[in-house]
Amino acid sequence: MATESSESEEEGKISGGNEKLILDDDLREMGKNAAWSVSSCKPGNGVNTLRDDNLETYWQSDGLQPHLINIQFQKKVRLQLVALYVDFKLDESYTPSKISVRAGDGFHNLKEVKSVELVKPSGWVSVSLSGTDPRETFVNTFMLQIAMLSNHLNGRDTHIRQIKVYGPRPNPIPRQPFQFTSTEFLAYSTLR
Repeated sequence: MATESSESEEEGKISGGNEKLILDDDLREMGKNAAWSVSSCKPGNGVNTLRDDNLETYWQSDGLQPHLINIQFQKKVRLQLVALYVDFKLDESYTPSKISVRAGDGFHNLKEVKSVELVKPSGWVSVSLSGTDPRETFVNTFMLQIAMLSNHLNGRDTHIRQIKVYGPRPNPIPRQPFQFTSTEFLAYSTLR
């Protein structure tokens, strides 16, 4: 799992953030396989700014809360972590303070997976999608929705600078603990 942000003693509160996104090797970015949409945006600050890998640009919502980011996949995927880049120092009242992450098959059956409160975040903030059971390390879903429920200083619109969605890296050979790639190693990978 990632260690970008520090979670306080209270469940669901995240403070701080890191300038660099630090991840385990067993995670891969899944957002490139999805269709992204937002509930609203200001001209020039649309959904494309969430995925442009530029921390100077941002998506800015326009309208009443909650502000929604929808991530839809063509097939069911395993998701383990959502990383958001937010900056209270630059965005102040535009910085989200309460976020809800929902998953489901589509808009009709989304269920809340995680709800977190951000305390003046600055940098990459990670939201783990794992449940309370240690065996629940990921969410199997067609759709992920990130809802900004409230902002710092009672702000109305939201700024999110980047979002990355990560899932577990698949093992290329089922039930094989090692990931052999050469034919010589594959020939001797099982015992008879």
